[in-house]
Amino acid sequence: MRYWLVAILVCLLTGTAWPREKKGKKQEEITQTLEIPKDPPATVVAETDRVVFQVSPLSSRGLLSQQLRDGLKALFRSTGKASIVKLRAFVSGSGDMRRVHDIVSEMFTDRKQPLPALSIVQVGGLPLEGAQVVLEATAVEKKKMNDYGLVFISGQGATSNKPLDPVVPLAEKSLANLRTALQAAGSSSEDMLRVTCFLSSLDGFPSVRDLFVKAWPGAALNFVQLRRTPLQAVAECEGVARLRTAPAAGLQLLHPDGLPRSANYSQVALVAAPRIILSGTQPSFGFQDSDARLAFKRLQSSLEQAGGSIRNVAFSSIYPLSPSIAEQVRRIRFEFYDKNRPPASTLLIFEGLPSMDSGFAVDVVAIKN
Repeated sequence: MRYWLVAILVCLLTGTAWPREKKGKKQEEITQTLEIPKDPPATVVAETDRVVFQVSPLSSRGLLSQQLRDGLKALFRSTGKASIVKLRAFVSGSGDMRRVHDIVSEMFTDRKQPLPALSIVQVGGLPLEGAQVVLEATAVEKKKMNDYGLVFISGQGATSNKPLDPVVPLAEKSLANLRTALQAAGSSSEDMLRVTCFLSSLDGFPSVRDLFVKAWPGAALNFVQLRRTPLQAVAECEGVARLRTAPAAGLQLLHPDGLPRSANYSQVALVAAPRIILSGTQPSFGFQDSDARLAFKRLQSSLEQAGGSIRNVAFSSIYPLSPSIAEQVRRIRFEFYDKNRPPASTLLIFEGLPSMDSGFAVDVVAIKN
């Protein structure tokens, strides 16, 4: 302050003009531009004999963003040099599911790795208090892991019309059917690679987990509660396993004895084609039949661009948000899928999807032509 007073007095006494700023180009203000997150690809092609599966550990630390970052870091460590080509995120709680897209894009871009196909589905709960996300990763190893290909097993469901009935007896029935499907494929217990169980309730979860750990200790296991408020008691578990012998064709669909037979889906898909196409979720936007058809048309287009066909889908996962939407999908899907060779499938009613105007979403595994 004293310096400025002295300077002003000197100017007044000597008649010196107050120094002006030098004329010149005005320096432009520097603004920071945030990079828009890249969109994951609609589909990714993977070598069937190199595919492996991982599930991220559950964490209650922090909120959705932190848990997602921690889960991705854990998957990067567990997959090692394998390249993650598909992620399926099951999100619980009130966190913004759109953050999953942004953080996956950011972390893969920072690591200079190609983005994986991405599926995001909201569920009713996870088997750890405070956990908000669990990730299933499909990765491609450097070496062969599945000499003869893969087995995809439809969700094996056991239900009760009483929503509050215990799930442990239902899980036992689902496990028994998975075993039947695995044996029909010619594979053994050590060939099971991943099992995902969708439950109406997590009450009694430790007993359910112990059943599956004992049956398939080497498999990546994942358990989620479908909805906060169950519509019925259910335990439905799907599986992916390693083939022990080469099937007769690149895609062979089975209806094994001992399992319910349906005209709408196959119980088992044997995949020996050299490459498979993995899609991210293709959502519907709207609730009319025309909106459902448009979702399947977009899926059809993405598969064709990847060198595949919607008529050669091996496994279809469909995530409707209500019983009426589920019936709509059941009616419309065979305008696109091959009715004479229906894919293996899991179709269950879930809690939510990232878009508020989505009635359902679908993702698939198809063989590349």
